[in-house]
Amino acid sequence: MTQSRIRTKTKQVDLRPVYWSLGVLALIVSCLLASVLKAEEETTVSHGYSFYGDLKYPADYKHFDYVNPDAPKGGEISRHFVGTLDSMNPYSGKGRAHLFSIFGFESLFGEAPSQDGAPADTYGESYCLLCETVEYPKDRSWALFRMRPEARFSDGTPVTAHDVMFSHNLLLDEGLKSYADAVRKRIPKVEVLDDHTIKFYFADEISRRSLIEIVGGVTVWSKDWFEKTGNSFDDLWLDKPPGSGAYVVDDLDLSKRITLKRNPDYWGKDLPFNVGRHNFDIIRLEIFGDDVAAFEAFKAGEYTFRQETDSKKWAKGYVFPKVRSGDVVTDNLPDGSPPSSSGIIFNLGKPVLQDRRVREALTLVYNFEWTNESLQNSLFQQRNSFTQNSPLMATGKPEGVELALLESLGDLVPAEMLNAPALVAHTSNPKSLSDRRNRAKAGALLKEAGWNVINGIRRNAAGETLKLNFLMNSASSATGTAVMENYVSNVKKLGVDITLEKVDSAQYTSRERDRDYHLVFDAYPAFLGTGTGLTQYFGSEAAEFSLFNPAGLASPLVDALIDASLDATARVDEYAAITALDRALRYERFMIPLWYNPSHWVAYYDQYEHPEEIPPYGLGYLDFWWYNADKAQALRASGALR
Repeated sequence: MTQSRIRTKTKQVDLRPVYWSLGVLALIVSCLLASVLKAEEETTVSHGYSFYGDLKYPADYKHFDYVNPDAPKGGEISRHFVGTLDSMNPYSGKGRAHLFSIFGFESLFGEAPSQDGAPADTYGESYCLLCETVEYPKDRSWALFRMRPEARFSDGTPVTAHDVMFSHNLLLDEGLKSYADAVRKRIPKVEVLDDHTIKFYFADEISRRSLIEIVGGVTVWSKDWFEKTGNSFDDLWLDKPPGSGAYVVDDLDLSKRITLKRNPDYWGKDLPFNVGRHNFDIIRLEIFGDDVAAFEAFKAGEYTFRQETDSKKWAKGYVFPKVRSGDVVTDNLPDGSPPSSSGIIFNLGKPVLQDRRVREALTLVYNFEWTNESLQNSLFQQRNSFTQNSPLMATGKPEGVELALLESLGDLVPAEMLNAPALVAHTSNPKSLSDRRNRAKAGALLKEAGWNVINGIRRNAAGETLKLNFLMNSASSATGTAVMENYVSNVKKLGVDITLEKVDSAQYTSRERDRDYHLVFDAYPAFLGTGTGLTQYFGSEAAEFSLFNPAGLASPLVDALIDASLDATARVDEYAAITALDRALRYERFMIPLWYNPSHWVAYYDQYEHPEEIPPYGLGYLDFWWYNADKAQALRASGALR
């Protein structure tokens, strides 16, 4: 440090301490400024995103490991749908739309056409599609997406950050209330920085978990199309907005078929994300009123790919000549995903079903063993868990990190959850539809809940009848209908006045949205990790109206476990919270778990090929399978296909 002395008439003043103090102050300011700048610089810029920062595919990846990068382009694949459709707008609470209606749309992060994960060999990872990079700070208080300037809608107009912001706001203003309410609380601000850069800001004092995936997964629509046409989410979109995806609508008759064609000018066809994918020129959906007609149409070659769910058909129906000759291939392909949590769901908004003992009694008279042997050719397995067959499935008594978490929640956790093994489905006598032992237990539970048998009918102290309605889609398979009819027969033996209401697809959709039922056959999604979507499916926040929560489940314990999973910063804590969540959901008994199939049952005309190893999280027949023109020609030459 420079030293200086100044001589005056009265005394000598030494300024070294002053300079030293100023120097220290400058150093402190400099350090603070450097610290601020360093904090501003400490962001992650990446070609993809995972919460823990580990991505399987590096920035210079060429294609996903499971695809055939040399798969030929061409040909057609067709499948069926049973029911009625009246819309091409799946994002509203009105009308009934098919999955094909989303195939033309994309988001900042890519996904499979079926909205399964992409890539299909990883879980919890997202990769850029409309974006080139995503940037975020360590605290994930915001996320900035830099978009690909070459991205185009199918009408040739560019996809811009303005379209992304418009789409985000459209979902908030006109989309499903449960989604909009949840997102508004978590994403208070969106800013377009330039035509191809958009920044999302996330709320303070709230879990930032899965928020980057949410904004990166928003479907992007053309702002210009909506402004020019005046369309909104209330419309059915028979003339739907242009998308930026690989397919466009070629032919549309919602009473008969939907035909999509691959866009030869698709802007993203050469991206590593898309190599080996989108291989068919034409994807066609044939629409039928019932499954009998649909199956006969398949045998006749009116469509060429069928994913079977009816065990009776799978066991006995695929013996027609084209199967015997090899023209139609039948195959069991591995499914590595936990099965969807399907079952008979109780509407917890109905007072009679708010007593857990009543729900347990109604569960006990479902006989999986008899049903599987007598109606389903012993092809299914009993589902117990919301994360069935995964490492996150609750088993035995809680221990370790999971036990510590549950104990930290105090009185929210029932003692039996801490001291007993995770709830599993009851067993029944496979030789008799009505298991006497289980029927006796069910009757005792109903009596304990105040429902006594008077002249053969269950009544409460006020003389009111225990009356239930079970809503079912009349388009269900014959086997599925038989299963539910036999279950209702068992319920009636308890003295319960229950009616199985079979309604057409349109009525079913409308009544389910209105929660106009006591029981309904439906499903919740399985899960392998946390995410804010769990609050829409299982949380109290939107339980009264969420279309994703048909039971109307609202449990403080479930809420606390979802929050714990979202707040976790280490995998071990997240997995413990998810395991505890599975345990708690099963304890609530809001669903009678039915069956699951550990494989994909597929039948198709022998003109398609697929990778030797199917990835664990997606069958991908509309995604990464391909067409063999020589085999197709042979089928036509033999008369198997017209």
